[in-house]
Amino acid sequence: MRKFVWITLLAVTSLPGASWKQLFNGKDTSGWQMTGPGEFTVEDGMLKTNGGMGLLYYTGKPFANTTLKVVFKTTGERSNSGVFIRLPEKPRDPWYGVHNGYEVQIDSGGDEWHRTGAIYSLSKAGGDWKQNPAGEWNTMEIQLQGKKTVVFLNGKKVNEFVEGQAVPERKAWYEPVRGPRPDVGYIGLQNHDAKSQVYFKEVSVKE
Repeated sequence: MRKFVWITLLAVTSLPGASWKQLFNGKDTSGWQMTGPGEFTVEDGMLKTNGGMGLLYYTGKPFANTTLKVVFKTTGERSNSGVFIRLPEKPRDPWYGVHNGYEVQIDSGGDEWHRTGAIYSLSKAGGDWKQNPAGEWNTMEIQLQGKKTVVFLNGKKVNEFVEGQAVPERKAWYEPVRGPRPDVGYIGLQNHDAKSQVYFKEVSVKE
């Protein structure tokens, strides 16, 4: 019996761990689709936001029980972007992600409800929060665990949100419509405005 248990444990611990799958190839936007007047261009192996409001979404498949990693840098204190998660369908316009999914914010100058790592206006970014200055790289990991979303910024947990928990009242038209989001959904990146430029050098998932 002891021999059997030992062999079983050895087999389990020898299984290879999940590895990161790159969704951005560093060359072009193959596998991604843009909606809205803004655009993402590829510059020196990085995605760069340009122009007005837009949403670049990954067309390959929706994701569930996945960790999404983005490595980004801003060009100013109020450089604004975001990572969209839990989109029930492929978006038809740039506002679809705001009102039908969740936006994990990128904006170092916002308050705790609207700064990097917050689920925009729904769940605040707190904990040991620290975003690197403009021009330096940051790593954000977003764990999708069933109805739970957990956000890490530069290795520190800054947010945990569970579907159905209490959220602040909606105060402005541009804030997301309150309501449930699916466990499985598409992901995307936001291009916010012409004055904001944000670079992404990695977008990857671990399922």
